[in-house]
Amino acid sequence: MLTLRQLFLANNAQTTNFPLLLEFERAEGIYMYDKNGKAYIDLISGIGVSNLGHSNPYVINAVKNQLDKYMHLMVYGEYVQTPQVLFAEKLISLLPDNLQSVYFTNSGTEAVEGALKLAKRYTGRQEIIAFNHSYHGSTHGALSVMGNEDYKQAYRPLLPGVKFIRFNHIDDLQNITTQTACVIMETIQGEAGIHVPNIAYMQALRQRCTQTGTLLILDEIQAAFGRTGKLFAFQHFDIVPDILLLAKALGGGMPVGAFIASNQVMSALKENPILGHITTFGGHPVCCAAGLAALEVLLTEKLTDQVEEKEILIKQLLVHPAIKQIRGKGLMLAIEMESFDLNKKIIDRCIEHGVITDWFLHCSNAMRIAPPLIITPDELKKACSVIVEAIEYYS
Repeated sequence: MLTLRQLFLANNAQTTNFPLLLEFERAEGIYMYDKNGKAYIDLISGIGVSNLGHSNPYVINAVKNQLDKYMHLMVYGEYVQTPQVLFAEKLISLLPDNLQSVYFTNSGTEAVEGALKLAKRYTGRQEIIAFNHSYHGSTHGALSVMGNEDYKQAYRPLLPGVKFIRFNHIDDLQNITTQTACVIMETIQGEAGIHVPNIAYMQALRQRCTQTGTLLILDEIQAAFGRTGKLFAFQHFDIVPDILLLAKALGGGMPVGAFIASNQVMSALKENPILGHITTFGGHPVCCAAGLAALEVLLTEKLTDQVEEKEILIKQLLVHPAIKQIRGKGLMLAIEMESFDLNKKIIDRCIEHGVITDWFLHCSNAMRIAPPLIITPDELKKACSVIVEAIEYYS
């Protein structure tokens, strides 16, 4: 009889020739447990998803309650479904006045696709501006605005009319013109190895988009919901986007994304043609129930308020000559090493010793540190001691 691992390799699509092949049977809080009961600290939150850690009882109870009522009823936007309505209402209550209409999707990459379509439809323009080293997902539209040719070249032709500029370079903003439908930008670049723009740049970007009638799309699929020390990362820069993209932590562990705009902008999807963007499972009622519960926990327990203190602690604990730089904001950090080879060895040793971390898609020599927001100072000390030991082992 084949083992579960053998079945996985035989029947589940693989995206590399070297998957981690860790087998987890349960997860709770910041820990995941393998079939032998060994505990692993999830220091990457399932890549930004598990802000509340795993198996939060309030979220699980919300899922169970919704399962008792109904699951899928109809394609998104046709029926008045309580979980969608309440979740959208809560999100809107926390956002600036011009972000007042939520379109729920299945994922972050679908939120990107919907936002790009919406910007082109609303403005009547075709040009899109994105950023070098950006990451927005893997579907064709999202891939078209990815700023890494190595991951794109095998899938061309992609969307026409996409131009790239440098992140955090004010001079490049002159490329935004009255022909530009939208600028799509990660508020804080993630897969590039966590790069934070400066305030003056972000305000100049907002001003340029306003001057040219260009819609500013901010991708906060990784950065939102307290991860950077504010509920939404754009709040660090005193600007507001025209379209906001959310996913990952949005669902509290369930799959859901969203693009959010004004009622005026979003209404462009209603006509010429009608049903301008359609999704069958987007905004699934169980996912929305989970997302609302997760947001309520985040706010009630004031987890965002604790993030800056934990960032400071990490930077105090991770001190070693082999660390070239620590970049990021809040609990969205990159630990830069000399090379991918060294970084990968350190990551593998951390995993062997019960700490799950990872590298970045566009920055393989940096280690990802993005733990659940619920992680305690003592747990951070434990995780960081494993990292330092692993660095020391290979130094």
